[in-house]
Amino acid sequence: MAKYTGPRCKLSRRTGTDLLLTSHGRSIESKCKFETPPGTQGSGRRQRLSDYATQLREKQKLRRMYGLMEKQFHKYYVKSSQRKGATGVLLLQALESRLDNVVYRMGFAATRAEARQLVNHKAVAVNDRLVNVPSYEVQPGDVVAIRNRAKNQNRIVEAMSVAAQLGFGDWLSVDDKKLQGTYTQVPDRDQILQDINENLVVELYSK
Repeated sequence: MAKYTGPRCKLSRRTGTDLLLTSHGRSIESKCKFETPPGTQGSGRRQRLSDYATQLREKQKLRRMYGLMEKQFHKYYVKSSQRKGATGVLLLQALESRLDNVVYRMGFAATRAEARQLVNHKAVAVNDRLVNVPSYEVQPGDVVAIRNRAKNQNRIVEAMSVAAQLGFGDWLSVDDKKLQGTYTQVPDRDQILQDINENLVVELYSK
């Protein structure tokens, strides 16, 4: 699958916020001046955006946070719009239920990109069964664990150490010693990305 390989700082500056594309312990605020968008040549001014541009920027911000390409992201929107409930909330919950995101939320990886790599490299098991598909939908009650062959990887140990200090989401039960956790429930809206306005994304796709 195609993926973005350019400078992460530029993506964060474009949206004016940290997209969490770097590890827990390495803030990019010092070198990424979020208040100065790319192309302004140091003026620091952000042009006034139209409604469409505002909606597009919010969609791009959300899509890039989860590391998805446009086609895949749109599929999540279509699927969410066909279910009963608030489309925007259902979209966020679907994204949070991706295996690579759950691996990241449980602290086994420092970034979602790193979590995706762990899944692709067969380092993760769900309910004691190997799963190497990052988009796999984790269900409430599923146990996600790092396989024995990968437990000694330094990047996993280091990421887990930082995550254990920061804490985990209320919808997760994590054993940082065994490197496994349970996805206890689908997170509520107030537990997911408070700086995202999912309604703008819905408005964009509804046109």
